Amino acid sequence: MDVLNLIGGRWAEGAGAEFADANPARPDEIVARGRFASAAQVETAVEAARTAAPEWASTPYHARAEVLAGAAAILDRNAEEWGEELTREEGKTLAEGVGEVRGAARILRYYASEADRENGEIFPSPRSGENVLVVRRPVGTAGIITPFNFPIAIPAWKIAPALIYGNTVVWKPSSLVPLLAQRLARALADAGLPAGTLNLVYGEGEVGGAIVGHPGVTAVSFTGSTAVGRAIIARCGELGKPVQTELGGKNASVVLADADLGHAAEQVCAGAFRSTGQKCTATSRLIVEEAVADELLARVARLAGDITVGDPLRPDVRMGPLISEAARERVTAGVRRAVEEGATPLTDAAPYTGDLAAGWFVPPTLMELPATGVEFWRRELFGPVVGAIRASGPREALRLADQSDHGLSAAIFTRDLGVALSAVDHVRVGVLHVNSESAGTFPHVPFGGVKQSGFGPKEQGRAARDFYTHTVTVYLGAPA
Repeated sequence: MDVLNLIGGRWAEGAGAEFADANPARPDEIVARGRFASAAQVETAVEAARTAAPEWASTPYHARAEVLAGAAAILDRNAEEWGEELTREEGKTLAEGVGEVRGAARILRYYASEADRENGEIFPSPRSGENVLVVRRPVGTAGIITPFNFPIAIPAWKIAPALIYGNTVVWKPSSLVPLLAQRLARALADAGLPAGTLNLVYGEGEVGGAIVGHPGVTAVSFTGSTAVGRAIIARCGELGKPVQTELGGKNASVVLADADLGHAAEQVCAGAFRSTGQKCTATSRLIVEEAVADELLARVARLAGDITVGDPLRPDVRMGPLISEAARERVTAGVRRAVEEGATPLTDAAPYTGDLAAGWFVPPTLMELPATGVEFWRRELFGPVVGAIRASGPREALRLADQSDHGLSAAIFTRDLGVALSAVDHVRVGVLHVNSESAGTFPHVPFGGVKQSGFGPKEQGRAARDFYTHTVTVYLGAPA
């Protein structure tokens, strides 16, 4: 399929370089082709968004909500077909692909329901005959840059709040997953979104940089690597531009001696190996209390070894490929480096041969680390690899869980409510799971990290309103 840019309400071939979207399970199979947007097309897209902004901002909330709800219905009707396309271009299992499309529909419906919620506050004034109103207004035109790993869900949870709160959008998705970006943009357009309100431009770093630096873009939301995110934060700081980033993670799961070990092992594997570990919230560090370490690690290793790896379109497959050859080489090199530094593989970590070697597959891998000084303890590989370490007790386990420059997500498995509450106080993360996997979020609650995992207001839930709107405090007095 040929994918097109959406600029000012018109679908147009890019004027930049050609690109191809390959199936990571079968790299010779091209899923979609297209052309990147040129600098001139990015300029046109931003101007279209700025032109459309006043009318969209003045559109009644319920009319904006109808567009989101209509797009959600389109996603639901096409979830099976588009989920299969998602699996072919990104590598998730078919169940995960279909589930992600349906999840994006839920996100759109959640933000459509904002039309029925309060949109301001009234405060008493110390002056007679006066009230103080706090109302919210859109920030203007949002530049949105999204990654490959959730090609429709992450765009939905950025674009939906931007639109419902009255903003226009210029969106650059990852060029590794252009087809699902096209599906989401077309669903919104088919649901009645006015021309210019959402603009879709494909490109690499130059296009992203042009969006971030354009004076017509009044706020930037980015999900991706910590290195790129920090550069965007710095650039927006120079420009005095609001920025929201969701960056990397080095997420820990802590299993204490009183935990249900069978449940904990299943949840650790889910957090580590679903989506081939390509989640910013995936479990990559495992901290186990010494008293149960042998049993827990044996359970996790056994479950990891039972995972069927292969073409994610097959119903029996539970883990597909990584997104690219470069990703496979990075993960393989990271495992090799850990072993050189003294890590002990507890599963078969050897690169695949045979049919799986033709795609970007790596095995689900559990290693026991010799100490926290190894590179793997600090570095995010973004793949299905877990490094385990033993802790003498709960206090040391929580200390080790917090021993990271990142602070996105963590999980703790325990029956002790006091220890769980201690984790809330002492593990600095934006998302904490108690007795469930480290990955996963719901659209109605805030999502985001601390430390080097995030900067700016949180995403999802009503927290998104703090980024996509600004407040106006109105002193409303009676005429004299």
